[in-house]
Amino acid sequence: MHKIIPVSRPRITTADAKSVYKVVKKGWVSSSGEEIINFEKKFAKLLGRKFAATVSNGTAALEIALKILNLKHNSEVIIPTFNIISAALAVVKNNLKPVLVDSCLVSWNMCLKDFEKKITKKTKAVIVTHTYGFPCDMDEIIKICRKNKIIIIEDAAEMVGQTYKGRPCGSFGEISIVSLYANKHITTGEGGMILTNKRKIHEKACSLRNLSFGTKNRFNHDDIGWNYRFTNMQAALGLSQLKRIKKIIAAKREIGEYYYNQLKNNNKIILHPPTLNNEKNIYWIFGVVMKKNKIKKKDVIKKLLKMGIQCRDFFWPMHQQKVFIKSKIFKKEIFPVAEFLSKNGFYIPTGINIAKKEMKYIADSINSIVK
Repeated sequence: MHKIIPVSRPRITTADAKSVYKVVKKGWVSSSGEEIINFEKKFAKLLGRKFAATVSNGTAALEIALKILNLKHNSEVIIPTFNIISAALAVVKNNLKPVLVDSCLVSWNMCLKDFEKKITKKTKAVIVTHTYGFPCDMDEIIKICRKNKIIIIEDAAEMVGQTYKGRPCGSFGEISIVSLYANKHITTGEGGMILTNKRKIHEKACSLRNLSFGTKNRFNHDDIGWNYRFTNMQAALGLSQLKRIKKIIAAKREIGEYYYNQLKNNNKIILHPPTLNNEKNIYWIFGVVMKKNKIKKKDVIKKLLKMGIQCRDFFWPMHQQKVFIKSKIFKKEIFPVAEFLSKNGFYIPTGINIAKKEMKYIADSINSIVK
């Protein structure tokens, strides 16, 4: 059995560790401290926003974002079916109705034709998720949303460092969110961020993440909030990593482009290219989609694992999730692109600690199996 090459290995440097240790020594280990304030300010600046609020994870950020909108019970919120379950959970937990749209086979992002078809008088918001590598077509999405008075929540969980027409992903929504999970470009282990340009939204986010303590009497609470706080230790780690964000993105793109060049001539698979519509792929992950042929995805993944290469399936679509089928949240619909991607797509190791010889071994292994 080969030593396993994991799909992601976060790079925690000595400088990162020293930053956290310094905070621990000072005793500022909980959800107060100057590191949190500085991290939020620098993150807001990086993404071109006026305000940023740290939270415990990206899912928490989505839940809070929807709660802030204060939408009428059972209002419709459009989300891509090809997505992590977090968006659907946030909609359901806020007593709203999720409406699903299919994906685009080229970008793997939300299909805008399907988006327009699903808009009704009850549609009040859309969660726009930039998926895996390329940004969504924000110009067209904004145009559609303005026409129909739809609020944009921008899910840039995987996109820190990515841009759309030179503008940072995470800067487009009325509210935007990112994730700081271990496999993200900037990681604090767990964590997330809520970003906006409106002070009232920011203040509400800060309240909701912290149990909505009372403004006059602290223990006379103002709203139904959450304990979704972020720690000063995490902020110290995040601040240290922000210093090298450009190097991290350059490394991810170098990894993605290497894989692409090694695998692009394999006519049994579909790959995301390095560029699409003049936008560079940020390669948060490197995805491989099996074409319809005799060898199945699950067999490829099994063989790669035996060779010491860990892979991971693509997102499983929301309309096929056990929990939602059981609760009958969605009507029976077919989403051919999302179903194809989920059934046939997987991703391979792309952590920035990966060695060139490991990448070559992975690419050669895929080409030897899929032929």
